[in-house]
Amino acid sequence: MKLIIKLFPEIIIKSRSLRKNMTARLSNNIRNGCRDFAPTLRVRNLWDKLEINVDDATDEQVSLVIERLSHTPGIDKIEEISRHTFETLDDLGDVVVRYNAEKIVGKSFVVRVKRSGQHPFKSFEAEQALGGSLLRAVDDTSVDLHTPDVTVRLSIKDQNVDLIKIQHQGIGGFPLGTQGHVLSLLSGGFDSGVASYMTMKRGYCTHFCFFNLGGATHEIGVKQVADFLWRKYSYSHRVKFITVPFEDVVEEILVKVHHSQMGVVLKRMMMRAADKVASRIGSGALVTGESLAQVSSQTLPNLSLIDEIAEHLVIRPLIVMDKLDIIKIAAQIGTEDFAKHMPEYCGVISNRPTSHAKRERIESEEANFDDDVLQTAVDNAEVVKIDEVLDSVKTLHEVEIVKIPAVEDIIIDIRHPDEETRKPLHLTNNEIIKIPFFTLQRAVKNLDSSKRYLLYCDKGVISQLQAAQLAENGHDNILVYKNKH
Repeated sequence: MKLIIKLFPEIIIKSRSLRKNMTARLSNNIRNGCRDFAPTLRVRNLWDKLEINVDDATDEQVSLVIERLSHTPGIDKIEEISRHTFETLDDLGDVVVRYNAEKIVGKSFVVRVKRSGQHPFKSFEAEQALGGSLLRAVDDTSVDLHTPDVTVRLSIKDQNVDLIKIQHQGIGGFPLGTQGHVLSLLSGGFDSGVASYMTMKRGYCTHFCFFNLGGATHEIGVKQVADFLWRKYSYSHRVKFITVPFEDVVEEILVKVHHSQMGVVLKRMMMRAADKVASRIGSGALVTGESLAQVSSQTLPNLSLIDEIAEHLVIRPLIVMDKLDIIKIAAQIGTEDFAKHMPEYCGVISNRPTSHAKRERIESEEANFDDDVLQTAVDNAEVVKIDEVLDSVKTLHEVEIVKIPAVEDIIIDIRHPDEETRKPLHLTNNEIIKIPFFTLQRAVKNLDSSKRYLLYCDKGVISQLQAAQLAENGHDNILVYKNKH
């Protein structure tokens, strides 16, 4: 059996040199992508298509190859074919009946022929003759030229005919690596995962940059998303995963920037850091999952202010997409379940954020920022090869969640002061102390290790992350309080 790879239509219309480059790259990508289960796979470049010989492969290997091909950028369709020789249309009719008679019993069908070479018949004449052979051989069937139950597909070249047994859909796009390298800012949510997939599909070798705002738990989740996307859609290439420790940057913003400007300032700081990382690894552009007006920092005025400090081109594949459409794509590509359980950190620090930031105000707020903090974060960025990304994950402690605190438990309200002021926490029998989450890691050394503390925030997300990180550092007396509301 052979597999015929149909190229994405946009490849076919490229110039001869570009098309040659793309098909050669696709051939290499297929070999690299299947190297772990089919190391001797042979790919033949036939200019308008690729051919893979799997005669020596096991059924399991063939299934794995087809699965990998169906997620390889640059491929429109994968056809499982059986190749035969023939002399006359009668010979060809016998072959078609032998392979398709059972498929059309009780169903309507149509025959579609693609032909090249010198023959005494036209393509439509072959379709008519072969359709007649099937009608004579099968009683309970009929021809339907428009909406058939079964389409019998053949490809004739000279005296060879390829019978297409099954046709599998590819994802299209351009072969990975033909469009250069980009750095995707990956948060693990719906948007950034889909944006990363879309640049992969378009042929960009996509590296990942993660700004760690929420500790080791968040980092683990994002690394799992990156590993999944790489293994499924860009396994042919070895990309990088970069973690930038951004906790101190967030603290600097929370302490020195007015709450209404925090969201835009944070995104600008991320862009500055991402610029430096992209230059370090040789990426030509930055990729984000932002969509116009989805949140306050993604309005047109705010995105303009964010973009103006970026030295690299900023690519936003989702810029005019609706959230529900983005979620649908996430479900199709397999990242939906990751995203549903991934908290969104960029929105937790800003109270009454501006949707129409002014350059003068933003620059005034940023003047208070210590630039050395941002540079230190970039200098401490960890660069890991994608195939080693999960090896760099630390094992986290399980965090106990307490719904009814004991009388002697001390509650630590870790919310931002603005949030705590708007919605103060009241408990009758427990002492409550206030330590904002962005200072907790430093403040914990002053806590009494003989007492039990419960971290509190409105949704329980940040408190669980902070408690897990503290437990990892040996503070097992710090748990999580999550009330029924």
